[in-house]
Amino acid sequence: MKTVFRLVFTLLIFACSKEKEVKIDVADKFTKDLKELKDYFQVPGLAVSIQKDEKIVYQKYLGYSDLESKTKLDSTVLFPVASLTKIFSSVLLMKLMEEEKLSLDDPVKKYMPDVALNDSILIKHILSHTSQGEIGKNFYYSYRFGALTRVISEASKKPFDEYMNEVIFDPLGLKNTYLLKNASQVTQNDLRIATPYLLEDSISLGNIDYGFSASAGIVSNINDLHIFNKALDNNTLISEKSKKVMFSGLDQRLPYSYGIFNQKFQGEDLIWGYGQYDCYSSLLLKIPSKKLTLTILANNNLISDPARLIYGDVLSSLFALSFLKNYIYSEKEMILFENEASLQDSNRVSNPELYRKKLLAQALASSFMARFDIQHIKTSEKLLTKVFFEFPDYLAYADLNLLHTLTFLKDVTFYKELEEFNQFDKKIETISTKLLEEDPENPYVNVYMGIYHNRKGNKEKAFYHFKRIVEADNFSKFWYTAEAKKWIKQHKPEFNADP
Repeated sequence: MKTVFRLVFTLLIFACSKEKEVKIDVADKFTKDLKELKDYFQVPGLAVSIQKDEKIVYQKYLGYSDLESKTKLDSTVLFPVASLTKIFSSVLLMKLMEEEKLSLDDPVKKYMPDVALNDSILIKHILSHTSQGEIGKNFYYSYRFGALTRVISEASKKPFDEYMNEVIFDPLGLKNTYLLKNASQVTQNDLRIATPYLLEDSISLGNIDYGFSASAGIVSNINDLHIFNKALDNNTLISEKSKKVMFSGLDQRLPYSYGIFNQKFQGEDLIWGYGQYDCYSSLLLKIPSKKLTLTILANNNLISDPARLIYGDVLSSLFALSFLKNYIYSEKEMILFENEASLQDSNRVSNPELYRKKLLAQALASSFMARFDIQHIKTSEKLLTKVFFEFPDYLAYADLNLLHTLTFLKDVTFYKELEEFNQFDKKIETISTKLLEEDPENPYVNVYMGIYHNRKGNKEKAFYHFKRIVEADNFSKFWYTAEAKKWIKQHKPEFNADP
């Protein structure tokens, strides 16, 4: 009997030690990936945390909060989180809904009658980024979200910042979280904000964005964001019912719910948000079924910008993919960055869909980084060639990110005055046709194809796409509007067109 007991005890000890080894192995792999990503995107400083249930199971501070003084990043340093503020604002709206001070079906004009908005636009449309084009139908990330600042203030009968403090900051004891008003606030409160950096020809000093709204303006740190996320998980701030409304949104076919993204991948709900200023970026990714949350903060914008997260797919982010492959899908042998040798290997992967997403994410990142080093053009081209060879039915997975990658490679070669990049022209035209059949008013597809046809010398087709942008009903002005108007104005005599 004693022998059996000793055997069972030994097996238990062995099992526990093996589990610990696996956890250490995963953490080490994730750290290795993060270091590669930090170097690749030339991020000065990264603060990273993984929360399991209510505990932080992984936390790393990589690099510097200030490069000149070589000040290392630590838990005392704050980061502007940009659009992660939208998640906080959505919680405020859910709270007001619980208190019956507003309804998501209220017209926005009820709270701001002096603002020029369509009478049919409801709070839920602004909150879900579905207020443009045919109202409630399509997701287009919009600056209109800022209108919710006044909606919250009017419904609560309090200034926006006062209500934010009352409902979230003060009850949760967030001592390092502020709505950032101005530089004086930084001095008065002795805030240690990570120095802002830009990546241009090299890493250069940038600027802090001041001012706040429902869209952006919060500064915080990893630990306070952990407290907020914990409160969201355990329904301290809003009820489980309200949280389900927030995470479900207007239409589950769309990538954005209420103040936060929600997409499915291989049966998993991915609840996430990102932030992007010129000199800061952030990512929060929740996997509810695993009770896991990833949070990343950085003092340049390269967590977000290269991945084009504005299009609504977190799987275009190499940071998110590293987390998913290591902590969710246990793809231990899947390297994050493909190289010349790995691209020559035959495709032997246990999760082909995740592998394809990773290849496309690296191709997208490489096209972005080609702005700084033209060698990345070849890398992106090889990655895309691999994808199209391994997964030939490209229309089955073609999306806005893929079209962006293909057209951006042409843009880089054009601006760098290199030989014209025509390798994927047929795919560009086929993919754009598919996307415009699904969503004829999509301003991104239209502007990409307007530029594409203009460079190909087909002015009539270019005019068609730019005209669609300018004449589209119920769209707020954005960079693509300015691009389209500028082109039409330059070519007005040819088409007898108004700018």
